[in-house]
Amino acid sequence: MHPAPSIILFTTISGLGLGLLAFLGIGMIEPTGLAAFLWFTLGYGLTLVGLASSAFHLGHPERALRAFTQWRTSWLSREAVLAAVAMLVLAPHAIGLIFFNRPLTGFGIIGGLLALQTVLATSMIYGQLRTVPRWNHWTTPTLFLISAITGGALLSGLPFLSQMLLAWLAVAMVLHWILGDSRFAASGSTLGSATGLGARGAVRQLEPPHTGTNYLLREMAYVVARRHVVPLRLIALLAACVLPSVLLWIAPFSLPAIAAAILLHILGMLTARWLFFAQAEHVVGLYYGVR
Repeated sequence: MHPAPSIILFTTISGLGLGLLAFLGIGMIEPTGLAAFLWFTLGYGLTLVGLASSAFHLGHPERALRAFTQWRTSWLSREAVLAAVAMLVLAPHAIGLIFFNRPLTGFGIIGGLLALQTVLATSMIYGQLRTVPRWNHWTTPTLFLISAITGGALLSGLPFLSQMLLAWLAVAMVLHWILGDSRFAASGSTLGSATGLGARGAVRQLEPPHTGTNYLLREMAYVVARRHVVPLRLIALLAACVLPSVLLWIAPFSLPAIAAAILLHILGMLTARWLFFAQAEHVVGLYYGVR
């Protein structure tokens, strides 16, 4: 799949924001006054920036509001609805902490859980697609949820919990890569099934279906050279998980160390998310002989 920058930013940045809002909502941290204002502003800001960037990936961004109308059948619509509801439900909790130094726990817990449900809905936009075998697996929602929760812990300034979650995230990333590498072959999709000629014997392509490019080739037939995959995975794993964990272990209460850990984590997650899209093979590529 084509790794569009807007969708990479959306899934990474909104995940961080929703993870932070979840931690603020369920009471893992309970700042008050100005500190609460800054933390909630960061959570809401990251979430809104992420959602706004996703609108630019739509064919008609001006129709983004229509995404709220298809929630019965579309995970994309459910994501939009859940994000809006989560932020609205969390608002009384945020107001209580900012202006009255008092949490509204019920609103906070429900809003925090809705924030995590939004992340799950985002993951299911991709996880539901049987046409992309690498995504159509339980590791996809698991990876998205652990990523958001880990980002939330880092932004919340919880060094010891962050170290544990970074280890779990590393495991989830490696599992997603290893299991994902065999998903396309296990799906049973071949050039024969793509053309409908498999019953007649082995099928091979003599020439491409047409001489020019089209939407399917631009968006669903992106190819990553195998020699680049392992180095990029190593960079993603080191930056997103290993180096932040080392920094937090060396200086768990140092603000510069925490800030550096967060920046490294974001860079690593952007790399991992680029791989998530770039390595996702759509079965339509078989018809064009693109693997």
